[in-house]
Amino acid sequence: MSLAQVHYISAAPGDEGTTGRFTAVGPGVSAALLAEMEPLVGYVFPDDVPPHRPTDAELRSLPQAFTYAALSDGSRLVGRSAPVRGEGTASVRFHAHAVHIPPGAPLPGGRLPVEAWRSPHWVSVTPAGGATPDPLGALPPGPGPIREGLDDFAVSRGPWLAAVLADLRRASEEKAPDGGPVVLVERQNADVARWLGLASVALPRECAERLTFTTYTRQPGSSALRVVGVLPEDAAAAREAGLRVHVCADRPPVDGVGDVWARTAARVWRSRSPELFQEARELPGDPFAAGPLAVTALCAGVELGPDERAAAAGWAAERPYALDAKRVGQLVEGLTSPGIDDRTGPEFDAAGRLFGVLDGRCPASVTAPLAAMLVTEAVRGGNGSLELPRRDAFAGPEGEAIAGVLGPEILAELESGAGGARPVARTVQLLRVARLLGVNRTESLPGVVDRLAPALLAQAQADEADGPPAFAPALLELLDEQFDVRTALLGALDRIAPDEPGAVALLLARVALPFTGTQALPHLRMCAEAPGARTTLGRDRTALWHRVLRAAGLSPFAEPLVLRTGVGLVWEDRAPTVEEARLLLDTATSDAHRAAGTWARLVDAALGAPADAEEAAALAHDLLRGFPQEIGGRERAALQLLDLSRDLRTGAPDPGWAERIRTLRDRAEPLEPPVQERAFAALVERLLAPDRPGAELYAFVQSDDAELVAAYDRAARSEPARTRLRTQPAYAADCFAVWTAHPHAGAAWTTTAAALLDEVLRPAVRGMTAEAVAEVEATVGRTGSSGRADAFRTWNRSSTLGRLGRRIAGRVRRG
Repeated sequence: MSLAQVHYISAAPGDEGTTGRFTAVGPGVSAALLAEMEPLVGYVFPDDVPPHRPTDAELRSLPQAFTYAALSDGSRLVGRSAPVRGEGTASVRFHAHAVHIPPGAPLPGGRLPVEAWRSPHWVSVTPAGGATPDPLGALPPGPGPIREGLDDFAVSRGPWLAAVLADLRRASEEKAPDGGPVVLVERQNADVARWLGLASVALPRECAERLTFTTYTRQPGSSALRVVGVLPEDAAAAREAGLRVHVCADRPPVDGVGDVWARTAARVWRSRSPELFQEARELPGDPFAAGPLAVTALCAGVELGPDERAAAAGWAAERPYALDAKRVGQLVEGLTSPGIDDRTGPEFDAAGRLFGVLDGRCPASVTAPLAAMLVTEAVRGGNGSLELPRRDAFAGPEGEAIAGVLGPEILAELESGAGGARPVARTVQLLRVARLLGVNRTESLPGVVDRLAPALLAQAQADEADGPPAFAPALLELLDEQFDVRTALLGALDRIAPDEPGAVALLLARVALPFTGTQALPHLRMCAEAPGARTTLGRDRTALWHRVLRAAGLSPFAEPLVLRTGVGLVWEDRAPTVEEARLLLDTATSDAHRAAGTWARLVDAALGAPADAEEAAALAHDLLRGFPQEIGGRERAALQLLDLSRDLRTGAPDPGWAERIRTLRDRAEPLEPPVQERAFAALVERLLAPDRPGAELYAFVQSDDAELVAAYDRAARSEPARTRLRTQPAYAADCFAVWTAHPHAGAAWTTTAAALLDEVLRPAVRGMTAEAVAEVEATVGRTGSSGRADAFRTWNRSSTLGRLGRRIAGRVRRG
């Protein structure tokens, strides 16, 4: 192969308007290509160039720009621009020597461009007389191979390795990433070439060939190359240009690198094992997946971090046949090394998947360390999402050894009193590991499930996410694996359900617990039925009650607590209506309601009924008969008020009922307003009736109870009472007698009676015919005395005279 050469030199003093010129150009290099090459081979001196004629040492200390670039026609350029001693007034000039690589042609010997960094063919003078230089047939590397010294360099740049390799990997992609070149800041431009040497070893060849670069420039923002090197004094300008800058000559970076492949590659370089990159490339998978390189590194004994180990385990789990038996053993040994103390959850999860694919394919002696590591993490690390080994993984002596270590720890935690606060996933994991290791937990199981059941309810309610809670998959696996745990746990939940039916129903709606076996579990079956029934039946609570009660499979007579569960599911924290309470009462005997505690809901229904609910008083009567020992205190007095109101309207209550109403009202404080309204209404209706007992009326009047008197006043002013007064003279006479019979009673009564006489009775009498008024007067006389009749005439006359006087006064004013 022949590579055309070009030479370029900076402008001499007096060459105004130019930066330099090509002094020799090989055959086949067109003017258009020269125009592309000129900015690539150009050179800007650093600020500290000596003003005098430099010595050889000073000249060697100036940076050299070694460049590899792609040209528009698909060809490439490899060259070096180096300072040289000038002539005359120019103390220093630069000379560029480059070769042109035709499109599609590799470098001689199949070398990478960076290998020509120190090639002896680079010269610092133009051929004599500017003669056309002969094409080069070879471009040998420098006196030492490119890899020489890279290990030491990688170790010295350890803090920057991962970040720089991550950016160089992105820069080597087929389509160059946006944002300009990656900038490497080094005091010596030779170190930039060493960075490129590190990349050329770590990257696949096609990626390394795409990585165009220059080891030195002062204009990184305008460079079209993918990687550029700058001196520390130009780092700030590169940052201001928005470029990705790595100052490798300054303080180490503190930010982590998210690229796991780059972190793995950095560890490989720091372990001085670059040959592992080629080994990793022989494994299947994406060239920049961390898995192949991490697997190769672990098998070679390289220490990796948790993310890299997780990548290795995950890759091997997906390709169980990609590694031979020797490498599998080395990988497991690397993952389970006892010196590792920074394992993470994702790493354990990946190790669990790896165990799952190796178990049964490899000897137990190979997989036993993985199994031991997984169960140890499950017990001591609390990783509830861990994929656990199969039970037969612990059948051998390795299983006995780990069981002897972890068994006491498992039992101690399961039996601790902190079970209520322990996450469900943790308890589930401990129970599963106990079974795997053959730990006997028969004695501790009842206590464990008694603590686990309420914890299930609490965490299902606290988890606000849609769908099953996080612990559901592991819990269902546990119940599928361990029949004794399933039986005990479902029994515990069934016992809890009567007291917390809503919470149990929520749990069953989110977690499909398997209770379709031979266990009765009436309460769980009711809780499972309720959500679907509620969706179907809507607000028809009566139909819903019958539906969930049938789901129990047991009658309330056989299992009274189904009443409590059903009431909690249907009415939740609301009180039933009176009609619904009657349904409940008729569903079962009082003994069943007494055992279930649902009689309290029936009491709430009676006391919470509106004042016009006719059945409330009858319900109160039945409740007082059915639960005489259970109902006491305020509720008993309130129900007795309702019962007394029923007797006042429909029967013959025992004497003293006027005073009894007051006594029961005081005992029932704070009394529900509808109950008081109903009781007071029944009392005053009876007191306004002509056949009321005189002793009751007297007791009422003398009590001077403001609330009762106010109720009496409201009833007397009601439209039915007014109509009766206008149409029934005997009733009007009776009211006159009552409202004038107790002049020395308390203020509440006297004031109310006077107002009723003037505002209710007087308008009624005024609207009567003369015959009706005469009948009222006669009735007053017959039922009272002649004095009472005279009083009525005087009262009625004062009314008439008052009207007449007002008429006369009006006429006088008009006259």
